[in-house]
Amino acid sequence: MSETALRTVDVSCVFEVSQGFMKGTKPLRAVNGVSLNIPKGRVVGLVGESGCGKSTMANILLGLQKPTSGDVMSGDSLYYGQQTGYLDRKKIARRIQPIFQDPYSSLNPTKTIHSIVCLPLRIHNIGDPSKWDKKVYDILDLVGLPKRVAQSYPSQMSGGQRQRVAIARALIMKPEVVICDEPTSALDVSVQSQILNLLQDLRQELGLTYLLISHNLAVVEHMADRVAVMYLGRIVEEADANTLFDDPRHPYTKALLGSVLTPDPSLGVPDTHLGTVFPNPIDPPSGCSFHPRCSECMDICSKKAPKPSVEGGRMIECHRYQTNEAEVA
Repeated sequence: MSETALRTVDVSCVFEVSQGFMKGTKPLRAVNGVSLNIPKGRVVGLVGESGCGKSTMANILLGLQKPTSGDVMSGDSLYYGQQTGYLDRKKIARRIQPIFQDPYSSLNPTKTIHSIVCLPLRIHNIGDPSKWDKKVYDILDLVGLPKRVAQSYPSQMSGGQRQRVAIARALIMKPEVVICDEPTSALDVSVQSQILNLLQDLRQELGLTYLLISHNLAVVEHMADRVAVMYLGRIVEEADANTLFDDPRHPYTKALLGSVLTPDPSLGVPDTHLGTVFPNPIDPPSGCSFHPRCSECMDICSKKAPKPSVEGGRMIECHRYQTNEAEVA
């Protein structure tokens, strides 16, 4: 088994949401008991609809959001969680860096590219300041940008170039884990493949570990070694990428894969059979949270939440695949 770069143990994150004037608050479970393992040097994809908790999970791993319960582990050592009341964000940033979705808003428009890329070195006081310029030029060259762009501003660059700058800023401290939150969704289609190939090359060259968050299943299939499918704050299926795409088991995973457009115009727009209404996370359904939208729903699904079932390296949270038949009786 591969060495673990980062993992979560039963992590939950609950927000109190106001119901209006004089109506108090209700809990919203953005993340609900998620255990996720990210092996060193691998790419783990995290997929699901908008609002399922993917970005909250990323913020927890980055130390930007403290979990309500559960732990985040670095290998076998506690990183932060229930047993620690303080998050050392600088320590976390040295090991984990993000690449955000929108390069248009993630870069400070008033700063030069040199200043943006050099900022992590200044904040963390890494190395000799007299060598910072060389580090900046080296990392720009690594992501495919010429030295002359260092004195440019983000507004003077294309979307693809800005995302390369964001990648350079994330990598200049040589982190172990990079969280890519929709890294290509704001880019032109013609540029997306260039950025994805760059990320693949950098992973191999620098020995990086990626958590790839994306709505684009084609991107995940191209990049990921392992895929976790998230629904309403829970991981409902997790497997090696080839296994999951070739043989999806959970009804929600099947629906997601069935939603992908095909090049054949005669097939028309695919119907996921999920309806147009996403369940209210403040008032989630009883039993299995997916049962109101599930085409394979059984009587027990509305009454009892399924337990995770692990078999052959695949985890699935569905009553149809319980390992113990007594659990669905």
